[in-house]
Amino acid sequence: MSLSFANSIAMQSRARALLPLCVGAGTYLFFLFVGDTLLQDSDSFWQIKIGQWILDHGALPYTDFYSFTRPGESWISTSWLSQVLFALSYAQWGWAGPVILTAIGMALTAAVFVYLLDAQIEAPRAVLFAMLALLLSIHHVLARPHILALPVMVAWVGLLMAAADRRSAPSWYWLPLMALWANLHGGFVLGLALIGPISLEAVEHAEKGARLKLFMRWVLFGVGALIAACCTPYGWRTLMGATNILSLGELLSLIFEWMPANFATFTGFEGALLGLIALGYYRGLVLSAPRIFLILFLTWSALTHVRNIEAFAFLVPLVLAKPLGEMFPRPPADAADADRWPARYVTALGALMIVAASWTSTSLYMGHHRFTFTMTQTPVAAVDLLEKLGVQRIFNAYQFGGYLISRDVPVYVDGRAELYGEKFVMDFFKATEGKKPELLPRLLDQYKIDATLLVADAPGPQILDQLKGWKRIYADDIAVIHVRENADDAALPSK
Repeated sequence: MSLSFANSIAMQSRARALLPLCVGAGTYLFFLFVGDTLLQDSDSFWQIKIGQWILDHGALPYTDFYSFTRPGESWISTSWLSQVLFALSYAQWGWAGPVILTAIGMALTAAVFVYLLDAQIEAPRAVLFAMLALLLSIHHVLARPHILALPVMVAWVGLLMAAADRRSAPSWYWLPLMALWANLHGGFVLGLALIGPISLEAVEHAEKGARLKLFMRWVLFGVGALIAACCTPYGWRTLMGATNILSLGELLSLIFEWMPANFATFTGFEGALLGLIALGYYRGLVLSAPRIFLILFLTWSALTHVRNIEAFAFLVPLVLAKPLGEMFPRPPADAADADRWPARYVTALGALMIVAASWTSTSLYMGHHRFTFTMTQTPVAAVDLLEKLGVQRIFNAYQFGGYLISRDVPVYVDGRAELYGEKFVMDFFKATEGKKPELLPRLLDQYKIDATLLVADAPGPQILDQLKGWKRIYADDIAVIHVRENADDAALPSK
């Protein structure tokens, strides 16, 4: 081997070693610079509030204490660890904290994703897949717990697929990943569900005499993963809490992230599906039955609920990595020179420089930019007026619940739909969206409402304008307030 060729191999190996970190750093800086777009969901308010409560009390919630419609109702937080992390970051840096934490979550996801793909396919294709996955997921990148669980999901599924590709069982050392996932977010049930089909991929390609033994090892690993998922302060109740959201039936079709995919206009997800079909036809991609099932399951999940598009975006390439690697083989390279001490030293130094540059960029950007939450979710002036009036029971819009909780105002409803149940929230939407306006006065009387705080451009305020016994006392571009006519309504004039 010539000296120049050996040096070229060493350089390529070092570049490959730094590639995931470079992609992660680029992803981090991108989401940092668009950080205000991460602060658009009022659920972030109550997530942080619960995290603060956990830190203040040194305990976890088992009942609801934020609403006046479900006080004392059984409720657990399946994202308690993420909520604590968000609360700590918010206490330290204000809204910049959750933005930085979210950007780090996306950076880790991209880095782990490229690292896992790079073992099977060429680096440029791995980076391209990462860019496409980030593009498909960007609609759901918010300062919320699911982002902190995203890198764990990618690592978990990637490691399981790697074991299946080797026709072996997963290592028991990976089980802490499931425990971490279960404490970060309720989406860990997906990781449990995927163990079965991935195990079939390993068993199908194993030698006939070793299939039963290998299958039993996967079964034992699945049992271990189930036990690891219960390694939370809530124990086995974590499993029940994580699946409660799926029992909301018709309500899921009204909450944006749980809506089915809509192909009325062309979307990136639609393009990805068409591209996947085209790849299969053009290249004659042949997959095993378990891999086909995995792709169909992930596609069905994304079609059913748009929030699952990110799982489709990051996990389908991991399922396809080995077949694509066989279809587009890369030239072999002897990376022995990269294992020598100077090469490792240069790689470590490069990694430190990338991390230092990212943190320096963060400090400089935070020095002149103040992150703020979207105004459409924060009816500040309206809530100030309600506090001045001293009203006790506020019939609030669904998207205002998180902000009210952050202001220590008891809510009628908020983003914890699994707490309130399908009928309760459906009645609320039907009453305020004009589908069943006759429900509105009944709900106002049933829960002894003193004032309403509804979205300005929704039908609810117009219904209340015509409702006897209620009077509009305040309106702006965000919210409208109505109070009972016999209430103390000394307030600012309408505008």
